Amino acid sequence: MTDSEETARHVRRTYDRIAGHFAETRAYPWPEVEAFLADAPEGRLGVDVGCGNGRHAEPMADRVDRVVGVDVSAELLGRASERARERGYPFDPICADAAALPLADDCADLVVYVAALHHLPDRESRVRSLDELARVLAPGGRALVSAWSTEHDRFDRESGFDTTVDWTLPGGETVPRFYHVYDPDEFRADVADSALELVDFEISSGNCYGEVRVG
Repeated sequence: MTDSEETARHVRRTYDRIAGHFAETRAYPWPEVEAFLADAPEGRLGVDVGCGNGRHAEPMADRVDRVVGVDVSAELLGRASERARERGYPFDPICADAAALPLADDCADLVVYVAALHHLPDRESRVRSLDELARVLAPGGRALVSAWSTEHDRFDRESGFDTTVDWTLPGGETVPRFYHVYDPDEFRADVADSALELVDFEISSGNCYGEVRVG
């Protein structure tokens, strides 16, 4: 097993382990995502890549007929499905890697890929995941991609780097999570090297945000 494969496996196991506490503490959608979705045209299918507990699938469901949530963590997908049942919006979970989406070409009118790109273990897989987003995005479709940035005030670095960030469970146990923290130029470069075109870019709340379309 390669180092990248081991890192990907560790990310999956980590989020399975912390899923319950993560879901409890991540109840609300990010305002940047809400603003993006509020301006998005209505469509048939929306895809939430790295959907976690489904907090962004709910506002997406107001814009599309059907939402597919993709995540590597089966435990988090269970929480996302439960949330959708309780709140009454359509949601189909798929357990899969963002770099290999089991979805048809040109199927999605709307895609949100938020706070997940930075968990992929190497640049090759990160760019491949952006290519996968481009493949499933329908002509004229809209997508939002985000990743943690060196502009966040917790970091004192100018260039992108790999690190681990601890998640603290009730009782004080810490669980390390792999991150690749992007510098803004690196984020733009990865999008440019994919099949996507960067339409708009901003730094907000310490994250790189890029609105993209098929290039």
